[in-house]
Amino acid sequence: MLVVGFPTGSFQANCFLIAPGEGEQCVIVDPGEGAEEPLAQALRKHRLTPVAALLTHGHLDHVYSVAPVCDGTDIPAWIHPADRYMLSDPLRGLSRESAAFFGGLELREPKEVREMTDGAELDLAGLKFGVSHTPGHTEGSVVFGHDTADGDHLLFAGDTLFAGSIGRTDLPGGSMARMTESLRKLLALDDETVVLPGHGGATTIGRERASNPFLTGMIDLDDPASGHKHRGRGI
Repeated sequence: MLVVGFPTGSFQANCFLIAPGEGEQCVIVDPGEGAEEPLAQALRKHRLTPVAALLTHGHLDHVYSVAPVCDGTDIPAWIHPADRYMLSDPLRGLSRESAAFFGGLELREPKEVREMTDGAELDLAGLKFGVSHTPGHTEGSVVFGHDTADGDHLLFAGDTLFAGSIGRTDLPGGSMARMTESLRKLLALDDETVVLPGHGGATTIGRERASNPFLTGMIDLDDPASGHKHRGRGI
């Protein structure tokens, strides 16, 4: 199996390519700002043919390039319906500071958008991806799980869970209560599950269970005075 990842844009959001191997069909996850050229290079290098783009959520740093990437390769984009509005109105999902940074930016939906919901199983490029709805960072945040032929468990976690942190919940559509429930869902996964987050390096569920301050009780997620709100990651 082949997994290629690289950070993109001003917020260094991770974009991934997943394929059974070199010269095969592939799936793109989160083509963010500036993703077009490195994606094209990776597709050429590994002789890959994309068949779909999967979006972990609708924030600008994860979907910035989805329309040109999808329309340029004639593939659909998959997104949870609660976040679809951000494909054409991205500033609605940002903080005031981030919206000011991007100014009057306008985006559009790809020509083909497909919606996915909790529990869906997507069979793409000869690979199966399980969809789990994990609201909290946004209303429509999801994670994608994949079990490899070698018995490894991969989780493309978007901005729900990071190495040592979680997604911030103080943006439009965010909710700490819903994030807490989503994290409980992820903690039910095996410790060996490899987490490929939307920002930063890879980790495992076991490592985060043992050391992530948001998951060990060092930070009280239910206490609005605990100061956690601005410590999560993501725009």
